[in-house]
Amino acid sequence: MTATTPTPEALWPTIDALWTWLESDQPISGREGLLLRVLKLSEEVGEVAQAVIGATGQNPRKGTTHTWDDVQSELCDTAITALVALRTLTPEPERVFTEHLARVAERSLGGTGNGSVTD
Repeated sequence: MTATTPTPEALWPTIDALWTWLESDQPISGREGLLLRVLKLSEEVGEVAQAVIGATGQNPRKGTTHTWDDVQSELCDTAITALVALRTLTPEPERVFTEHLARVAERSLGGTGNGSVTD
């Protein structure tokens, strides 16, 4: 796979390419592979927590071990992992995500348009 610099417009094609790459050489497939892919999210969230603890120096034994840039990076890894897991569940992750985001925005922001994702 050739490394590219994805643009926002290439989000879903990039997610699909990552999914294809993972699917091409996974040691465990089927339902168990799907469950492991979803469980990968827990690992990523743990890395976010570790980075936050490290950025704030909350572990007195280790001190400050991370930066807020590290936290941002781990959050991105978590989002990517979630989107790849979504792609694993459906061949139409963009539609599923967009429809869900619209429902969450409507529920949270209401129909006023204030703060909507398109303003």
